Amino acid sequence: MKLSSREQYGVRAMVELARFYGQGPLPLAEVSRLQNISLAYLEQIVAPLREAGLVISTRGAHGGYHLAREPQAITVGDVLRALEGPIALVQCVSEVRQGERCEREEVCLTRPVWEKVRDSIVTALDSTTLADLIELNL
Repeated sequence: MKLSSREQYGVRAMVELARFYGQGPLPLAEVSRLQNISLAYLEQIVAPLREAGLVISTRGAHGGYHLAREPQAITVGDVLRALEGPIALVQCVSEVRQGERCEREEVCLTRPVWEKVRDSIVTALDSTTLADLIELNL
């Protein structure tokens, strides 16, 4: 599994918002500066995070973004799903069945390993919160 730059930057931006949680909205330009992410790209990344209810935007002179929930209530898995959808190492073992079933599903000898890897990844992502990431970097 290889994370896209969108996913990597999205998690980094969310960790930055988590670091400032409770201190009011953080301007996206500041997140951009602190994380060395293009502001234009960051603006594209926060839209699905807002739609997923993970961040709230505030307009005005003292506006910006802040987390919709406490950092310990948002997992890395939440962020990645908001940005790219269900966790799927390969399409046939996606967390959420999409489209038609694979014609080889019943006879596939490799499927069990892909399911095991998917489950391990999902467990790691869903058990790691933004608060955990901040704590690990203190």
